[in-house]
Amino acid sequence: MNWRSYLEDRNKMFWVLQIAGWMGYALVQYIGSLMHEMRDIFLVIILLGAYAGFLLTVPMRYIYRAIWNAPPFVHVIMVIAISYFAAAIWAVIDNLTHWEIYKFGYRPNNLLFYFQHSVAKFYILLTWSVLYFVIKYYQLLQDERQKALTAVSMAHQSQLKMLRYQLNPHFLFNTLNAISTLILVNENKAANQMMSKLSRFLRFSLDNEPIKRISLKKEIDALMLYLDIEKVRFGDRLEIHVDASDEALRALVPSLLLQPLIENAIKYAIARTETTGTIHIHAHVEADMLKISIADNGPQPFDPSRIKVRGSGVGLANTQERLKALYGKQYSFNLSANVPSGCVVSISMPWQPEE
Repeated sequence: MNWRSYLEDRNKMFWVLQIAGWMGYALVQYIGSLMHEMRDIFLVIILLGAYAGFLLTVPMRYIYRAIWNAPPFVHVIMVIAISYFAAAIWAVIDNLTHWEIYKFGYRPNNLLFYFQHSVAKFYILLTWSVLYFVIKYYQLLQDERQKALTAVSMAHQSQLKMLRYQLNPHFLFNTLNAISTLILVNENKAANQMMSKLSRFLRFSLDNEPIKRISLKKEIDALMLYLDIEKVRFGDRLEIHVDASDEALRALVPSLLLQPLIENAIKYAIARTETTGTIHIHAHVEADMLKISIADNGPQPFDPSRIKVRGSGVGLANTQERLKALYGKQYSFNLSANVPSGCVVSISMPWQPEE
């Protein structure tokens, strides 16, 4: 039996704990009956009582799942009310079973006797409810911990891949060759500016923590250093347009988030067009969600299969994995066709302003 699959699957884990817990309850009851020298038939009563408790707690699970997002005081009220109501039903079932089997069909004259021992059963079901919430919160805590570890790992991989790209001989050769050309034509000021931008861009990628979130403004500033270097290669063939609201610029985003997307657009769109290549970066806040789009005017129409292939590694797929690790289900990452040609990458994530 693969126990790891039961621990990782919450539904399987619930049923394992549910069965084990009520078997343990029956065992404790049986040991207690031995101390009082009960007849052997009492074992049947114990098993039926444990089975009744097992069945009554199953719908309690689904009720608690339904009210999971309710305020804490609602949880307290509902847990107490549901536990006592289920305990009353359990007491009636247990008493009837005991009277029918062990006392040969005995029935009391007072109806209140049907609910005897309901307080004790209430504490049992209240304990079951508390354990349910404790285990549930523990699982959520483990999920957040795993999500954080995954985010750190993905950010680290992203940084390593970006550093590998920056140290790529073609990238450095093209950049240094452009600087050398500027020096040869006595454009010393432009060469000095280009060397300064290259130095600042490399220092940003080396010094900036990959798991740290920075403002979108700082992310775009670093991105422009990279684009200024690329403009040396493409000259007037590369145009960049940035349209970001003040709210969007204050938003915190994962560092080094946009560079792989821009790199992807330059490599597969701008470098392959014979006319002027344009990249539009748009960012705004809508309904507490930061929405960022990067659009290029590549020469080819949007092709999902081609985009999927080219987005592997440090590009689109890596960015999507980082967003998933950081935000879980609270993000979106979509590809769509630009008009008349090219691709649009759209990202949506929770808006968290910089303090």
